[in-house]
Amino acid sequence: MKYKHLFFDLDHTLWDFDTNAKLTLQDLYETLKLEERGVDDFDRFYRQYLLHNTKLWARYRNGFIKQAELRVKRMQLALLDFKIGDEPLAQEMSRRFLEMLPTRNTLFPYATEILEYLASKNYRLHLITNGFEDVQHHKINNSKINHYFDKVVTSEGSNSLKPNKEIFDFALAATGAQKTESIMLGDDLEADIMGAANAGLDQVYINHVNKSPDFKPTYIVYTLQELEAIF
Repeated sequence: MKYKHLFFDLDHTLWDFDTNAKLTLQDLYETLKLEERGVDDFDRFYRQYLLHNTKLWARYRNGFIKQAELRVKRMQLALLDFKIGDEPLAQEMSRRFLEMLPTRNTLFPYATEILEYLASKNYRLHLITNGFEDVQHHKINNSKINHYFDKVVTSEGSNSLKPNKEIFDFALAATGAQKTESIMLGDDLEADIMGAANAGLDQVYINHVNKSPDFKPTYIVYTLQELEAIF
């Protein structure tokens, strides 16, 4: 068995962030009566939220903004797209969103099955995630997959962020794993795959959305079930 330690990403890899975020925002849309406040199209609001969230996470990863700014600004900017400049509302949405989101438990198809399969073959499973410490632990607990992972390494806990080499080095040290026996599995080409490659780790690009990568990973799969052919 070439690999002993499998380091998974969480959001967009195992935990279906987009589906869970949409359900949470739909609840907020109704509870806070956003239509009456001028958000007349939920689907457009959701698309704008995803757009701003992606851009802000890139800025957060690169050290340009702090966690607190990311959390509120994604709501603030999505509201501004509807000409709503209401900072208290953005703050309230951010607070409720972070409370509600981790209670969602939609995983990608075959997520639990593949974790069970890998655990049965005695692989040591871990998480390396750029998500926030409390939020990520709630997600895996509520999704009932926490028991599969020996170690959960977050950006807060490691004081670093993927794709920086430091977070991968931190994860290896925390788990006692050697690079040659470890592999990173994730959906983000820059953060997970290129980051791991730069840290000297093999990688599995979990390409749920069938992108055409401009970087060649060690392995590429399009569904979680395909991991059985590698491991």
